[in-house]
Amino acid sequence: MKKLVLMLAAASMAASVSAQTVAESKAFDNIYVGINGGVATKTTGHKWLSDLDPNAGIRIGRYFTPVFGLAIEGNAYFSNKPWTSTGTVVRATNASLLGTVNLSNWFGGYKGEPRTFEVSALYGLGWMHVFTSNKAFKDATADNRNRMTSKAALDFAFNFGSEKQFQFYVEPSINFAFLGQSKNKELVATGNALNPVALADHQEYGYKAASQAGQPAYNINNSFVQLNAGFIYKFANSNGTHNFTIVTPRDQAEIDALNAQINELRNRKPEVITKEVVKEVPSVKVKEFTVSDLVFVTFAQGKSALTNDAKAALNNVKEGVHVQVVGTASPEGSKELNDRLSQARADVVANYLKGRGVIVDEATGKGVQGVTSNRLAVVYVK
Repeated sequence: MKKLVLMLAAASMAASVSAQTVAESKAFDNIYVGINGGVATKTTGHKWLSDLDPNAGIRIGRYFTPVFGLAIEGNAYFSNKPWTSTGTVVRATNASLLGTVNLSNWFGGYKGEPRTFEVSALYGLGWMHVFTSNKAFKDATADNRNRMTSKAALDFAFNFGSEKQFQFYVEPSINFAFLGQSKNKELVATGNALNPVALADHQEYGYKAASQAGQPAYNINNSFVQLNAGFIYKFANSNGTHNFTIVTPRDQAEIDALNAQINELRNRKPEVITKEVVKEVPSVKVKEFTVSDLVFVTFAQGKSALTNDAKAALNNVKEGVHVQVVGTASPEGSKELNDRLSQARADVVANYLKGRGVIVDEATGKGVQGVTSNRLAVVYVK
């Protein structure tokens, strides 16, 4: 019990650390889907690896932190060796709910993107159904063709792709079946006049598989080992990447510096702003801007979604006017990510304005501008 409490405490600590260091995720972020396939064989009771059962399946999951996640997996088995055939192509299906723990991130920390090679542990419970087209077999096993199962596995994963959005893994596992009685007990004649009938003992499954009389128990004789390989695709997140991003904590001095920069932009003299616009578009003659011609839209770190305050500011831009939108990003993250994020900010502002009848002449992402946090989009009203 003490060990269990310590493990839960360690897991809670790891989850807490992960939650403090990575950017906030939305409900449908960090979701993945994959396929897998391989072979399985009964652990005991026969010549090991002599009877291989092929299987194929699908897995859908979500990472809640870089360490912890949940997955739903379903596999179909196309043989039930060493037992005799049940007369169907798919002999059994097993559906499991699995908890996943990324051991590499737990013990090595998350660095902002997945490692090329990672190791994860999986454990969960499932439900297996055995199919048959044999009426006699179906009648004899009517009460035990649905079985609770349990799976423990390790995934040795290789992440690849331009944004590590793909993953190939090899997974050895052991799978337990919580077997009930192989046949219902029934009344049989004993030949004893004092006790003419009695309950007959249930039959065993054979091949060292043992009945547990309906009670869940981890019995090595009721298990099979499995070796599968799989391929996973991680869907794009709301932050524009396919994985978690690191949040760089900002102290009050940096926040004050950003506020000061915004105020400085608002209070600039018109001629200074005019020079910068002319420099940006040297071949176009522009009017002299005033502060009232500028609308500043701020964003959360790593985000391109408009806040209610941002929409309220954009609502002040009159229908039918021409505008130019410039998006920027703060220094955190790679240049590729910041360029894409700044363009996404410019685009979301432009699309909102177009929806209100404003004519957007240009919407451009400028990436990182300066060395402080510039999570902005600036609207130039012409």
